[in-house]
Amino acid sequence: MPSSAFDGIVHRVPHVLDDGDAGAWLALDEDIRTLLRRGASVPPAHVSLSDDPEHLPAPAELALALCGPDGHVREAALRHVPATPALLPLVVIRCSDWAAPVRERARAVLGEELPGVTSEDFGALLAVALRAGERLRGDTARAMLIGVLREGPGSAVSAQLAHKDRAVRRLAHRIAVERGLLSPVRLAETAARDPDVIVQDLCANAALAAAGDPPDPDVLAPLLTARQGRVRAAGVTGLRRAGRAGEAAPFLYDRSALVRACARYVLRQAGTDPLPLYRAACASGTEAQAAMPPHAPRGLAECGDRTTDGPTLWALIGHERPEVRAGAVAGLRLLDAVRPERLVPLLDDRSPRVVRETAKALRPWSDHLPTGALSRPPSTRPSQDPSGAPSEADGGGHESGPAEPAHRAWTVGVIDLVRRYIRPWTRGT
Repeated sequence: MPSSAFDGIVHRVPHVLDDGDAGAWLALDEDIRTLLRRGASVPPAHVSLSDDPEHLPAPAELALALCGPDGHVREAALRHVPATPALLPLVVIRCSDWAAPVRERARAVLGEELPGVTSEDFGALLAVALRAGERLRGDTARAMLIGVLREGPGSAVSAQLAHKDRAVRRLAHRIAVERGLLSPVRLAETAARDPDVIVQDLCANAALAAAGDPPDPDVLAPLLTARQGRVRAAGVTGLRRAGRAGEAAPFLYDRSALVRACARYVLRQAGTDPLPLYRAACASGTEAQAAMPPHAPRGLAECGDRTTDGPTLWALIGHERPEVRAGAVAGLRLLDAVRPERLVPLLDDRSPRVVRETAKALRPWSDHLPTGALSRPPSTRPSQDPSGAPSEADGGGHESGPAEPAHRAWTVGVIDLVRRYIRPWTRGT
């Protein structure tokens, strides 16, 4: 255990050096200043900042001096940083110092040291600069580092594309797009692979813009097979420019509402009405249940008619597949065709996704249901049948076993209350 505040900082600095996280550097700066203002006992500055080459300050001592409340000490400490380049992130922070002499000296030191830093260290400095840039006077250091990416070699930008800091990665991709450093195929692959939605949108749009007219099939392929719906939507939109509008039809049944909307747009622009396709798919589900696209009910509701398509969706709430039942309930909600007393039994469905959609659909009638009826904890609903078969949420098949007596009694009670107290004007909706 550290014996004093100084010992605590001594133990903490190596961890910050190893971690390299921008937030950790900013927190270290704030914490050191707070400790010293509270009178924490530390060695005198003239001892720790000795110019004797045999007694240069240790990293922890120099960090204390760089972050302390005395501006003269902070300014004097800056001349020792070139001998300890690992503390350059604190120099970036000092570039926004309230004291002008400290600020100016820090900017000079940073400018002198930047040409010699490695790409890894540059990324760490950039991460700190982007955070500190939000402070008053913090824009200078940020502009210096961003200028290196904008005007330096392309390799400097490429080295930051996979940086662990999200802000650095976003900036690097933005500059790479502006400078045209990435091929359309590389942009499409990045959009399909990167977990950050900002990078996904940036790269997907840039890939389509640079893919030519018509777009290169090698650019569209990664977009159309991406896991993220917004990226697939960009790929589907690109099918129209590629003269491949017919290939948008399978995306009418995509799990993403955005992708389904883009597919409908592309087909309509090509002269194909998607509504009959949805109706045919949902009709096939009532006849051959296994062959139906699971998200067809949602798509039908998004462009269908309550009078014409409502009965089809009601027929699908008893489908053997839980994703279809859930989609049918969601579709009824979208069409404003909910009839509470017919949906209440689904609150006892053995699939959590069906229960969630049912509760969402019945929320406008929550004041007519028992308190908590739409928010029963999942532990009170069965997720497996008595034989131990996997639940539908886990990818198992339809459970046809009887519900447990307690759940059945609860559901019957709710149905009875709905029938007795639901407002008359809701019965025919």
